[in-house]
Amino acid sequence: MTHWHARCGWVFGSLALLALVAWPLRAVEPEPAKKSVPAAPAPDKDAKPAEKLPTPDAKSAPTSEPAKEAAPAAGPDDDAEEENSKAPNDVNHDRETLELLKVFVDSLDQIERNYVKPIDRRELMEAAIQGMLDKLDPYSSYITPGQVDRFRSSVESQFGGIGIQVSMEQGVLKIITPLVGTPAYRAGLMSGDTIIDIEGKPVAGVPLDEAVRRLKGPVGTKVSLTVLHAGKGGKQTVTLTREIVHVETVMGDRRTDKDQWDFMYDREKRIGYIRVTSFGRDTVRDLRRALEQLQKDKVRGLVLDLRFNPGGLLTSAIETCDLFIDKGRIVSTKGRNVKERVWDAKAEGTFGGFPMAILVNHYSASASEIVSACLQDHQRAMVVGERSWGKGSVQNVIDLEDGKSVLKLTTASYWRPNGKNIHRFPDAKEGDEWGVRPDKEYEVALTTEEMRQLVDDRRERDIVLPHEAVEKPAATSVEPAKEEKGAKPTDEKPAATRPQSKVDAPEKITEKKAEKDTEKKNDAEKKPDDAKQADPTTKAKASVPPPKAPYVDRQLQRALEYLNVEFAKAS
Repeated sequence: MTHWHARCGWVFGSLALLALVAWPLRAVEPEPAKKSVPAAPAPDKDAKPAEKLPTPDAKSAPTSEPAKEAAPAAGPDDDAEEENSKAPNDVNHDRETLELLKVFVDSLDQIERNYVKPIDRRELMEAAIQGMLDKLDPYSSYITPGQVDRFRSSVESQFGGIGIQVSMEQGVLKIITPLVGTPAYRAGLMSGDTIIDIEGKPVAGVPLDEAVRRLKGPVGTKVSLTVLHAGKGGKQTVTLTREIVHVETVMGDRRTDKDQWDFMYDREKRIGYIRVTSFGRDTVRDLRRALEQLQKDKVRGLVLDLRFNPGGLLTSAIETCDLFIDKGRIVSTKGRNVKERVWDAKAEGTFGGFPMAILVNHYSASASEIVSACLQDHQRAMVVGERSWGKGSVQNVIDLEDGKSVLKLTTASYWRPNGKNIHRFPDAKEGDEWGVRPDKEYEVALTTEEMRQLVDDRRERDIVLPHEAVEKPAATSVEPAKEEKGAKPTDEKPAATRPQSKVDAPEKITEKKAEKDTEKKNDAEKKPDDAKQADPTTKAKASVPPPKAPYVDRQLQRALEYLNVEFAKAS
């Protein structure tokens, strides 16, 4: 009886709690959602891109975020009439809700008590939530407590850390590149360096997520790393103080000798190039700075590269459009339970007086589609490349459990200035209206190999290569590397794509050299015919790979052709 009473108490207690949540839904005006933040997954073949969008609550959202507007309030007479006319339906609906909730709670209780293996209650609840969302659309999802930190980092484009991008290569933790201006950059950590341990604990074979978790932490805390520098012998222990790390979202074509981005692609013709990788909180600020610098350099034309941009904050996309047009509609949103919203451009702060080309491809989605569609509809820019992804739905991301978990829910769709749809629905055909198409005669489709080369080329340009000397901050302490016996220093810099992780010890080099000398001697003693068949010169030539041809970005070249045509018209 005791167990039965306990079970009934838990079941009906849960029912009562759920009933209290569900019952007043029609009698009370819905409260604004708690603090919301947007989401930013990158689109690929397996996972479609998700949108980062404004919070629905004006009080909890940053001032730069638009608040979700509630439906217009009805007058007193309207309220009374609606209550009288719909009261029976409301009662029936609430009775059905309670019956369904009872089924859910009973099922949960049966599974928890009688399933063949013990199972965690929270795991069941999270599976139930995800099951509900699976019935909706691909962009609505539940972010568990274990995923929230990474989710917020991607949303804000900032986190507490030391400022490096890392990868796990055959169980070895490698630095892809430091982020300019961060503790790791100032300490001299560079592309190709190997991290051996973090806080004295080895990281070889540790999952990448776990290694990243160890590197991140509260701002102001210290973390100690043991690093093997690429192209140098010996280990070095570095103690760094974590800071707020801002991830770059606005980039140029190449870096200057001071590792800053150069946004002038062609100085002779004064053509600017800006690549936006996502739309974060700092994107508009950084974009404005880049445009101001180009304006000082008397830019005549601009290429805005939005390829592989999965989206971001709606407000960031709107403000980006406002930088380039001085009037007219930017975008509008429509939803089932929200009032239609519209955003129009303002003349103040507009950068004009030069032609623009926007690069998009199949992986340009969401906020990047808002920008390209707006500038295309206003004939402010020529769109070059391939048809975009087609993600035109709006997600509100709502904190649950006081921010311990998050619900990302599709609440509306957005529409381009000409009133056409952007979203690609599951049953959409190629001839239907969705996404952003390149302008006539400016569609340039890349092959799979060209796409791979483009990604590799851009990745190489993003990497910060080693310098002869790097200034170290007071907040960073570095233990000098202990000289290993027989270690030989080298001035050779690692390659950008395949950095050298270590230098062979002199004894090993000597062994290799001796082997080669022996092979030479044996070759010299061979008969003339044998020597002709195994000519060491020929062998050496064959082993040297041909020089890599520079990658030609056909989409970028087409955009430059358009700008040159515009220059000719203006002259």
